[in-house]
Amino acid sequence: MRQQLRQQGRQVGRRRVARLMRQQQLAGRSRRRRQPRTTDSRHGGPIAANLLRDQPLVTRIDQIWVTDITYIPTQEGFLYVAALLDLHSRRIVGWACADNLDTTLCTAALQQALRHRRPTAELIHHSDRGVQYAALEYRQALAQAGLTRSMSRKGNCYDNAFIESFWSTLKTECTARQSFATRAAAELAIFDYIETFYNPVRLHSALAYHSPRHFELLHPPRTNNPPPALSKKSACDH
Repeated sequence: MRQQLRQQGRQVGRRRVARLMRQQQLAGRSRRRRQPRTTDSRHGGPIAANLLRDQPLVTRIDQIWVTDITYIPTQEGFLYVAALLDLHSRRIVGWACADNLDTTLCTAALQQALRHRRPTAELIHHSDRGVQYAALEYRQALAQAGLTRSMSRKGNCYDNAFIESFWSTLKTECTARQSFATRAAAELAIFDYIETFYNPVRLHSALAYHSPRHFELLHPPRTNNPPPALSKKSACDH
């Protein structure tokens, strides 16, 4: 809160902000316990090596994307959400929703990321060992885009901690205290959170208190040729 006010030109101290927040009965939202995981690694698909362990510090945009799936409860049933996060800027570069955990959900999020970005062939795509990311359809999409596969160690959630942290933030700040009658209502709330708040507005201490979008303006990504045309079949696309 103090950093946001300072960026608006208001010189205030931490104690004053804390005092005024107490007077107004304002408090930051606390994170709830992590919900059950959506990863099923009991499959025969090929597992990629964990390339993040040997990587130096991330120094540029579109160097590493991390991806994962979560779910949001609604009165119609769960809404499943897949997203890809740029590890340098913390920006959500692609996301998609569906009423199931089929591979098409993850492929739709990847397609969106490739349409919005033009990553070089040096980009590392990191995921857990879920069946969706080991599926032939998804591996072919990565190969067609020229991306290098990387996967977490077995049973080690810390290898994909950045995208797990984003899910926790999304649920704390957006969905945890709402009751959604339909999946469409939940999807609209997620769209509003990612596209109008998280990417363009939300400040990150890891980015010297810039938003992901502003951080990318300060550190433009390297570009390549336009991404290859992929199948238009998707779960839901924005």
